[in-house]
Amino acid sequence: MSQMPQLSACPSCEEPLESGDRFCGACGYDLSAVPARPQDNPTIAMNGAVPTQCAPAGAYPEPPPAPPAGAAWLSPGPDAPAPAHLPGTDSDGSAPPPHAPPPPSSPPAPAAGVRFDRPPQPGDHAAPEAHPTQPDEYVLQAPDPRVSADPAARAAGAGGKVCVACRAGRVDDDGYCENCGHAQPRERDHMEQESGPVAAVSDRGLRHHRNEDAFAVGTTALPDGSPASVAIVCDGVSSATRPDDASLAASRAASESLLAALPRGTHPQQAMHDAIVAASHAVNALAEEPATAREQAPHQNAPACTIVGAVVTSGLLIVGWVGDSRAYWVPVDRGAPPARLTEDDSWAAQMVAAGLMNEAEAYADERAHAITGWLGADAYELEPHTAAFKPDRPGVVVVCTDGLWNYAEAAEEMARVVPLDAATHPLHSARVLVGHALDGGGHDNVTVALVPFPAVPQGAGSA
Repeated sequence: MSQMPQLSACPSCEEPLESGDRFCGACGYDLSAVPARPQDNPTIAMNGAVPTQCAPAGAYPEPPPAPPAGAAWLSPGPDAPAPAHLPGTDSDGSAPPPHAPPPPSSPPAPAAGVRFDRPPQPGDHAAPEAHPTQPDEYVLQAPDPRVSADPAARAAGAGGKVCVACRAGRVDDDGYCENCGHAQPRERDHMEQESGPVAAVSDRGLRHHRNEDAFAVGTTALPDGSPASVAIVCDGVSSATRPDDASLAASRAASESLLAALPRGTHPQQAMHDAIVAASHAVNALAEEPATAREQAPHQNAPACTIVGAVVTSGLLIVGWVGDSRAYWVPVDRGAPPARLTEDDSWAAQMVAAGLMNEAEAYADERAHAITGWLGADAYELEPHTAAFKPDRPGVVVVCTDGLWNYAEAAEEMARVVPLDAATHPLHSARVLVGHALDGGGHDNVTVALVPFPAVPQGAGSA
């Protein structure tokens, strides 16, 4: 029988709890309904076999040390078995060794253990958004006929931009058209990037007033000269302060850490663990900035975000995550089964793992998206999850936020919406996946990165 987790605050009303309480004294919430965190050691079969049961924490060997100069850590020995599958090793087990981030200069308030990764809904006990939601449509007035017939040239001559709505007015320094008053699209409303064979697309969606997701993609070379691809995706926690800054800081820090460590010969699984720690430090630092103090007054939550990343080499696939952003494996040969490579840090995932609900029931609950792990100064504790895999066939890794997987949750559903040529046309395919989420309602920010496996030599990309 599993023990009730020790919580410092009620997951429902966030009121402080006394040690040993079974029910919340403020709202009467049954604390035994929140099961203990499951062990994180996902084992995914990558050759069409039935996935095996997860092994206990620490059951897997440590990743090999960095190779000597000129040697490649990926080279298997002559007696090595065929790379059918590789059990994932969580970094709170024997490998990689855990690294706790240094505490901030002033200790944050105790966390409640859960946080809603979306704007507050009726019945939630989370604080409201700091910014009111803007209307989706604006009534545009007709362009002033006295405006020059060539507004683009006129605006360019004045050192400004032309309004995307009326195509006549100049955009002022605040981002509004001087003619029709239309707010111009912000840089992060829609972002696309292609780095060699890796591509990512992020969109604000149809309901949010800003894009709180961020991503970073890149390629590098290992010490033996073989290619490696990197993708990081972060989702800002909407109920927190400055979620957009948190996701941007985390994605940049993690990407920079990986792209610096891999060429030095650091094992990719260790490099991924260290990258998540670096991202955590970057988000923690935001809590001490003056901008956070100005915005934090309405709701005392430090900047926070989730993170998921992938490193792909010529024979190895590594994923790492904290929160409920996900990574999926979709083989090029659709006759082989796809797989989800990550396990959510969320209320719903814990209910399913404890056997108290099936997935359909858990994710239909209003508490489903209450996350139990995130990056931020007020996080319970930092638990970077990492897992390693050796696929035996070509495929593509889908790295995404819940703004996409909410519309293709199961691995089979994701495989159906990923274009067949995703491994050779990742940017186009990422656009297709974002479009799938927008067509489904676009209720959240949508971000997806696609990484072909095996890694493609630098210089190759979308045709």
